Amino acid sequence: MTTAQDQAQAQAQAPTSTAPDLTGLLQHAAHVLTTQTTAALGGELDISSRGFCVLAHAMPGGLTQAQVAEQSRLDKTTMVVTVDELEKAGLAERVPSPTDRRARIIRVTEAGRKAVAAGQEIVDHVHNDVLGALPEDERKAFTSALTRLVGGHLAEPVECERPVRRPRQARK
Repeated sequence: MTTAQDQAQAQAQAPTSTAPDLTGLLQHAAHVLTTQTTAALGGELDISSRGFCVLAHAMPGGLTQAQVAEQSRLDKTTMVVTVDELEKAGLAERVPSPTDRRARIIRVTEAGRKAVAAGQEIVDHVHNDVLGALPEDERKAFTSALTRLVGGHLAEPVECERPVRRPRQARK
């Protein structure tokens, strides 16, 4: 068992950071925002934020399951499970691709289109609520800076010998 003295000594030996913990801040913010969005979508539409994302990306039509997965930033296994859930709920269906007999197109049903429209209002509300926590003059600067980072320096992961997995969402 560690004593308070041992903990204090360990902290004293830890190096002092010279920069804010961007990784921790962004991971925490992403987790909390995803949780808030999932709760809002689940409470009103009985759909996950991942399901909403897949439906929204599939809306234009003609995209294969692999293409929608790439746009939604989902791995193959997660995509299959998500589309299974959407099919079961009657929000989407897989149809054969006219150009590749091995591929399936994700077609959003009429119920799915309605869910995307309602879901977008919910997501916008959650996002506006988050931005509303900032003073008005900081909102545009925050979103502009984050957009520049995600579109530039943080656009793509670097090659990494030990690939980093995205965090799992806890299921109830």
